Amino acid sequence: MSRDLKIPAQRHPEKAARPDNAQPKKPDWIRVKAPTSEGYRQTRDIMREHKVTTVCEEAGCPNVGECWSQGHATMMIMGEVCTRACTFCNIATGKPPEALDVFEPGRVADAVKKLGLKHVVITSVDRDDVADGGAEHFAQTIRAIRRQAPHTTIEILTPDFIRCDPAVLEVVVAARPDVFNHNLETVPGLYPEVRPGARYFHSLRLLQRVKELDPTMFTKSGIMVGLGEDRQGVMQVMDDMRAADIDFLTVGQYLQPTPKHHRVDRFVTPDEFASYEKAAYGKGFLMVSASPLTRSSYHAGDDFARLRQARLAKFA
Repeated sequence: MSRDLKIPAQRHPEKAARPDNAQPKKPDWIRVKAPTSEGYRQTRDIMREHKVTTVCEEAGCPNVGECWSQGHATMMIMGEVCTRACTFCNIATGKPPEALDVFEPGRVADAVKKLGLKHVVITSVDRDDVADGGAEHFAQTIRAIRRQAPHTTIEILTPDFIRCDPAVLEVVVAARPDVFNHNLETVPGLYPEVRPGARYFHSLRLLQRVKELDPTMFTKSGIMVGLGEDRQGVMQVMDDMRAADIDFLTVGQYLQPTPKHHRVDRFVTPDEFASYEKAAYGKGFLMVSASPLTRSSYHAGDDFARLRQARLAKFA
């Protein structure tokens, strides 16, 4: 890991201007239509039929209508209760009521096949109650999809496995997902408020280790903006990611799920997102997605195709 990584001081320019529980007015560019299409209903029915949980619903993703209408869904394994309590996330937290479901990998694979997905994103809750953090469960899910839908490319969005033996990461990498994603989520100075159970440099090291285990595997990470970070902090995160050889960066607007969650500090403008995208490409990322509605799995299949093309072009 590079020893030049620095944690910048964070500024909260609007805290003095309004109460902590007040929110800035939501701008027009962040609004989306309610899901109503037939494609949305068909995707929803397939998820219900196979008893598959999706982060699209659990986290209240604003893009669920668009993605599900196209038959795209991000599947969430290992239950619906997370052992962490990140202040940005709307997934239920606490002690999971049950052990991991040994039949879940097969059901997920069946749903992937039935949806006819060319690219699938598999994520999970954190399961700190499980010895390996769910590493083997991820691997089994990847293998099950390979058997049922051998032409589907697989992207995983994993926990940090911070309380596990470091060797568990090898189990996941050995299953050969096409993209290994783990989100840093925010700048390091905001971790105590936003990700109290995580550690910034551990997450960076996790992604760097993936590349050491398999240099051909694409790595990906994302952050939210509008939590109280400043531009300098975002630039530092980009530099840290490149030091860890991360290929793909996503940057999206944080949206407060409920009044109990971390408040929105401000709504970042589309021009600022365009500026972040330009800066990220300048730092050497192969692929960048930066917009108010960008999420880790938003347009993931199309972005993966562009990611592969970018690597080919780089080494042509």
